[in-house]
Amino acid sequence: MSPHLPPVSPAVTAQLVAALSPRLRRRLDAGVAKIGGRPVVREGDVVRVAVDDDTDLELHAPGGVVTRAEAIRCGCLLAPDCLHRAAAASAAPVADPAESPEPAPPSAPSPAAATGPAPAGGPVPASATPAQRAAAVALRDAAAAVLEAGIDGAGAVLQAELLRAAHTARLAGLPRAAGRAVAVVTALRAARGADPAHRLSDLTAALRDVLFLAHRLPEATGPELAALCGRVRQPYAPDGSLRLYGLFAEPVLTTTGYAGTVTWTCDASGRLCTVPDVAPGGADRAMGSADRAVRVGDTALTPRELSRAGLAVSGATVSPTGRLGAGAGVRAVRASGASWHAEPLDRLWAVPVAEQVGRALASDVGLPSADDAAVRKPGDDRDGQDLLFLDITVVGTVQEAAGACLLADCDGLAVRLAAAHDDPALPHRENLRLLALLASARGTRLRVVARLTPAPLPRALLLAASHPTDPDAHVDLGLDRLRRADLPATPAPGTAPGARSAPLAQPASAADEAPVHLLRRRVHQAVSGGRRVLAFPGSRESEAARLRRYGLGTAGELLAELHDTAAQRARDPFGRLLPADTGRFARAWLGAALYTEEVDRALCAAAWGVGLPEPAPADRTRTGPGPGPAIAPPGRDGSP
Repeated sequence: MSPHLPPVSPAVTAQLVAALSPRLRRRLDAGVAKIGGRPVVREGDVVRVAVDDDTDLELHAPGGVVTRAEAIRCGCLLAPDCLHRAAAASAAPVADPAESPEPAPPSAPSPAAATGPAPAGGPVPASATPAQRAAAVALRDAAAAVLEAGIDGAGAVLQAELLRAAHTARLAGLPRAAGRAVAVVTALRAARGADPAHRLSDLTAALRDVLFLAHRLPEATGPELAALCGRVRQPYAPDGSLRLYGLFAEPVLTTTGYAGTVTWTCDASGRLCTVPDVAPGGADRAMGSADRAVRVGDTALTPRELSRAGLAVSGATVSPTGRLGAGAGVRAVRASGASWHAEPLDRLWAVPVAEQVGRALASDVGLPSADDAAVRKPGDDRDGQDLLFLDITVVGTVQEAAGACLLADCDGLAVRLAAAHDDPALPHRENLRLLALLASARGTRLRVVARLTPAPLPRALLLAASHPTDPDAHVDLGLDRLRRADLPATPAPGTAPGARSAPLAQPASAADEAPVHLLRRRVHQAVSGGRRVLAFPGSRESEAARLRRYGLGTAGELLAELHDTAAQRARDPFGRLLPADTGRFARAWLGAALYTEEVDRALCAAAWGVGLPEPAPADRTRTGPGPGPAIAPPGRDGSP
């Protein structure tokens, strides 16, 4: 995937790939690699790619997004039926309509303002329509084909089929499933392009969500169906007058080509509201937007200023996820801010940690909606329910696979605080290294804002922290850069002068060795290498037996079923192998993926010392999707 090309609508990519002949389809992946390595020149809304010395390819992207197939023009002799147009669309980032910049919301709600299910309290669809059922089947088949092939086999043709299914789902009123399908394609391209930002766990989660939505949608009714469908655009409701206090700001950098900043604010009652500034761009825009003015009513403040100041708003409009509207009827003036140690911000840290973690787990951290994908990274649109406000003391660092993270004492609980983003253009990791030096100054207390990540150990992503030497100030760790001069100058008694490194704390091994990792590893291997990887004979019986010995009976059955469906191949009367049953394998994989997610949530709750919240009615209903073990949460058969 080339970040220098403008985002292309999923329907455009699917249309161009479908128009190719079988011979050209076989050459499409090579064409994508060629386009990705050619020089790119941008002139306004036109992006020009030099295919060779005599041929140029142009992408016309008014508004920053290519929305029509005719907007991709090639100068070769075979155009418009050439390979270059489809290769360029397949090499460009995928434009999700839910992430596209949208006009300012009106000052009053309109019946046409929202597309999709009605909000809570209004009429909800009784059952899925025939078009929605057909779209769910298309999504299931396309996602199962991707799972069958794995990362290496899921080339541009399979990606285009999934994009076509995503476009069909969006037209049928299923934006949530469509958005997750686009996320699968984006993650596939990052994996195939050796993008350092690629995470196999992200691709696994997106593929799991698509298969789960496709499985549940045809049978869902009422509020569950409304939640599974999602919304294309958020409705904004009048909220009268608001007095907002800046809390912190965080950069947004998506894999679909959007970047910017989201500023978090808090009203007098402790409710969180966001002011987003997100548009097509990369890491440079994510950093630069911190000092670019955002207009709210009559006032223009930069995110850096707003996170430390306040707003007095009249005629405010707010979305269900807390996004503050900026319509013509909104009036706002700059006001004074508040310290994290003063009201009303102080009450955010007064909530017990266990209650905060329980709230985050209850917000369904595993399956994001498409309601607010424009202002958050995919998967982070949970209206602040997953934010943790902690008082900590840094005690050292601990090494993880992705790098070092802070080890902090939070009321006697050892919490790992990791960098929220690994992009080198953002200062997250550099600030984390400097904060680790506070372990030498024992007794230094910090207030931090972090985002919960389900893990067998207490773990969160660090977003903001109080200033080490000025408690009334704070540092936005994704936008501000700490200096050595910002750290306490005097080390604690008994600390050797000139000490530069923080002590290394050894990770606890009991949780890391939880046997459920045997099942999780096979789930990830299937995504990475496809069905054939699990069809090879190996240690499947010993792994299933080990899971059963530890009391994980359901996990052992799911693992055995996963291997059996991967290896099972029928033959025709002449003894020739028939195509594998991708649907059955996808169902077995989905059961294993949902089980490991539930176990992760249970282990996360146990690590923080809280009870696992009961699933809401619109949450996943774990019933068996077909033959094989039922998709059940831990403990359905008496095992963990």
